[in-house]
Formats: sequence, structure tokens, C-alpha cells
Amino acid sequence: MTKEFDLAALLAERGAERYELHARHLNHQLPRMLRTIGFDKVYERAEGAHFWDADGNDYLDMLAGFAVMGLGRHHPVVRKALHDVLDASLADLTRFDCPPLPGLLAEQLLSYSPHLDRVFFGNSGTEAVETALKFARYATGRPRVLYCPHAFHGLTTGSLSVNGEDGFRDGFAPLLPDTAVPLGDLDALARELKRGDVAALIVEPVQGKGVHEPPPGYLRGAQELLHRHKALLIADEVQTGLGRTGKFYAFQHEEGVEPDLVCVAKALSGGYVPVGATLGKEWIFRKVFSSMDRVQVHSASFGSNAQAMAAGLAVLSVMENEEIVANAAAVGERLKSRLTELVDRYELLADVRGRGLMIGIEFGRPRSLKLRSRWAMLQAARKGLFAQMVVVPLLQRHRILTQVSGDHLEVIKLIPPLIIDAGDADRFVDAFTEVMDDAHDGGGLMWDFGKTLVRQAVANR
Repeated sequence: MTKEFDLAALLAERGAERYELHARHLNHQLPRMLRTIGFDKVYERAEGAHFWDADGNDYLDMLAGFAVMGLGRHHPVVRKALHDVLDASLADLTRFDCPPLPGLLAEQLLSYSPHLDRVFFGNSGTEAVETALKFARYATGRPRVLYCPHAFHGLTTGSLSVNGEDGFRDGFAPLLPDTAVPLGDLDALARELKRGDVAALIVEPVQGKGVHEPPPGYLRGAQELLHRHKALLIADEVQTGLGRTGKFYAFQHEEGVEPDLVCVAKALSGGYVPVGATLGKEWIFRKVFSSMDRVQVHSASFGSNAQAMAAGLAVLSVMENEEIVANAAAVGERLKSRLTELVDRYELLADVRGRGLMIGIEFGRPRSLKLRSRWAMLQAARKGLFAQMVVVPLLQRHRILTQVSGDHLEVIKLIPPLIIDAGDADRFVDAFTEVMDDAHDGGGLMWDFGKTLVRQAVANR
């Protein structure tokens, strides 16, 4: 007898097996890692910038699914748009028609960057980067793409070629022709361009790993150098785009910067349907799609699907109607300002930096002998353990979800939903202050957990 599919019943019956299912059938290291750091929580529901567990405890999300949940979870406008598009029973993905939703979303996206002319829709940030790499190499007829150390542009083979972290690249060679040039170093860029084989420089206007910005004038200077040598500037706005830094695009913080190609994704999805987009200049698209014979020279099976396009249109509507970019700028300034005031108070706190609601909190070697010896113990085992020591009590004691900004970094990155308010910002700062007080006062439980992390780090060697 055929059993009718019932999602609610399936989750009720098997939901408690979530960690065992992952350990058995998916990435077995994920549940192991979560249990090690005490992150093996069971969240029952979510709305906006908050989660709730089975006991009704409220958790503040300062991670936003690594910036995917720009509008928080389950925004009613995005939900309604998806219900509407499903109820419409559209003839989707026929591949031999021109449905209206992709054109409408492209039109809306381009309105925020009037120097760009056309859009290609894929399914993720790494696909958006892959598209930009392909288009840049074809349009210029050159093979090499420059990138910056510590950059993160994705993990598929092309985007991995411009990933600035060796830990992700190791074991996956050979990759595409590439060269790293230090972020902010125009002389290094000029030297590479003189070789005449560079198609483009790809850069995050604010690097996700470590939350580093290039010095003022760098993007404009890089753009001028690139164009002088007939190469392109690619802005990876997958994480920084759609208001994250207090402007619609992060490159807009520097006057006169007009990238040739721009990659977006993450927040454009509304947190529901994966979508990526590569925006570019007319001449680039015309060169790639130069004839009817080349109409499918670059495509994506699920690109431009109706659900993703509806979600994207709803997201842009909410951003406009609810002044999301302005909120990110204002709340981000409040959060950064309050955290910056703590730098002189805590010797373990080295720096607070970033723009809008993309903030990096960096820890550093303390001055006092007692703290310095404990810091040295952690550093000897594995760089980045102190930041993890801060992240854990924020979740366990204060029910605030954060994470470190990258492997082997003593930096916590705050990338909350762009809808958080002043109360949420103050809740984080108050909790962070308590955790730092514990760390500087001896914080038995916190430093005991640090010893556990040290033992785990040594065991993993």
C-alpha cells in the first residue's frame, strides 16, 4: 500500500535523529565539530533575527546563515511571493521562452548600479563568480585572473583558483592560471599587469575573512590600472552586496568605482531559494553571446527559475519599502561604536573594524603575565582558539549565535540579519562585555573550556 507523503509527520517521527543522520550519511565531521564546541543545539523554529528551542528559549542570530538571511528568517513578504508564484502554476524552465520574472528582477538589480547593463542568473555565489571568471577571460582573450590573499570567492574549481586560503586549495590542483596580489598594493598589481596576460582582478570590497578593507583609493586606483592595460575589475559582492555594509553595494563607498562585473547572491535569495547573479557591461555580454550559435555558451539548469526570481523581487521590494540599507548603516554604526569603546577596556581585545552590519572583532596578545601565559597556551595549540572560547559562552550563556571569521583567525565576524534593531545590538554588546569580563577576571569555566579546545586541537594533529 502506497503511503502518502506527509512532511510534518516525517519530521515528528525522525527529527530527533538529525545529528545521527548527518554523521551517517553526510559530512561526518560536522556533527563531531558541533558537539566538540557545544553547538549541537536543536532549534525548533525561527523568525526574523531569532531562533527558539524546544523549551521556548530565544536565541539572537548574529550570523544570518553566513549572510544569506539578510531579511532574517521567514519574512512575510518573501513567503507570500513564493506562495503566489507556486499558486500561479507558471510554465517554468521551458528553456524556449522568455518569462517575465527574470527580466523584471534584472531590471530592478541594474537600477542600483546604472553603469551596468545586463545580468546572468545562476544558483549561488560561487556560480556567480564562475560566470564572471569565464566572461572576463573570454571578453579579454587572456587567461590569468588576479586575486588577493585571504580572499574567499567560492569552492568550485574556478572560484577556488582565486581563493586566497591555502587550506581550501590544498589537494585540488591543477587550478586556473592565477596570481595573488596583496590587497591595497597597487605597485604589485601594476607589475602583474605589465605581463600582458591578465584578464581581471577579482576583489571583495570588504574581505569576509578577517573583515579587512582595502585602503582608501585602492579600488579606484586598481580600476584605472586595469583599464589602462585592457583588463577588468570584478567586484565580488556575494557577501557585501544588498545593503550589508550600509550601501547597496560595498564598492559604492568609494567614489568613481564602477566594476566591469559584479557578483551577488546570498541575501538575494530571501533565505529560501538559492540564486546568484552576475551583472556586467553591455560589451562583455555581447562578446560572450556573440551570435545565435553561442546562445547557450553559458547557462545554468535552474538559473532564472520562477521561485528564485520571485524571491529576489520580493527581497528588493522589502529593502526599498522598509529602508533596510539605512537600518544596516545606523544599527551597524551603533554596534561598532559601542564595541570600539571596549578596546581600551580589555587588553585581550585588539581591534574592531568593518562597515554597516559586517563587523570584525579581533583579539590579540595581552600585556599582563597571567593572561599572556594562558594566551600562549592557546596559540601553541592552534591559532584561533581564543576567539572560539568567546563564541561558545556567547551561545551557551547568552543564547547568541556567532562564529569565528575564518580558520586560524582570532577574529569574530558579526554578520547579522540586516533587520536587527538597536535592542538586538545592545543585547550583543552587553553579553560580549560579560564574556570579556570573565576572560579578564580569570573566568574559570571559560579557560577550562579553552583547555578542552587545546586537547582537541592536539588530538587532531
